[in-house]
Amino acid sequence: MTIPRLFLSTPLAAGQMVEADPGQGHYLNQVLRRKPGDLVHLFNGADGEWEARIESGRKDKAVLELLRPLRAQATGPDMRLIIAAVKRDAMDWIVEKATELGVSRIQPVTTARTITDRVNTARLANIAREAAEQCERLDVPAVAEPLPLFTLLDRWDGAPIYYGAAREDAQPLARALSGARPPLAWLVGPEGGFTGPELDVLLRHPFLRPAGLGPRILRAETAAVSGLVLLQSLCGDWQETTV
Repeated sequence: MTIPRLFLSTPLAAGQMVEADPGQGHYLNQVLRRKPGDLVHLFNGADGEWEARIESGRKDKAVLELLRPLRAQATGPDMRLIIAAVKRDAMDWIVEKATELGVSRIQPVTTARTITDRVNTARLANIAREAAEQCERLDVPAVAEPLPLFTLLDRWDGAPIYYGAAREDAQPLARALSGARPPLAWLVGPEGGFTGPELDVLLRHPFLRPAGLGPRILRAETAAVSGLVLLQSLCGDWQETTV
């Protein structure tokens, strides 16, 4: 029987009793039909992964006893996704896949051609948490409140931002990433592309680096995942040995 994993925003230590969130309690008790004595794995993004036992459970309440540590906390590479907001289903999918690909932060932005101005960050944060539980990450990426693109750039910490560009002289992203190391970010523009004035502003920032993703026009979700795959495989933790 597969042992479920849950993210809790509480400190984890041996012998401690912790209570699952109501949604998690419902999931354990009503969906998975787990009983007292069954095992659960817990993580909180700071204290590693722990084995826990269900002490008691009823309806949407579950009390868990921490037993022993399973994995020490590890810090993944600082890779960020900046994404022009898209419609809900596509945005949900992007957040799920970005979490599986190990991003540390997801930053929605608005641009002149953004097709939606509403981003439910609470919903997206929940999707990121569930994806982290499923893919065995030890942390959950931050999902930031949306910002106008130029506001974000004015506040940026200087980490290189690579962005998809249709210019013929733009280097392929794989080549542009040669020798790069985190922190890094991948910026995906709106479905209609950046406007001319927006591109002019992007070119004025020294930390912004145009790069190409091949000869075909990609949907935003395809571009997001394609770019993150290259960042992670060339500059991230995909070359680390897993045990």
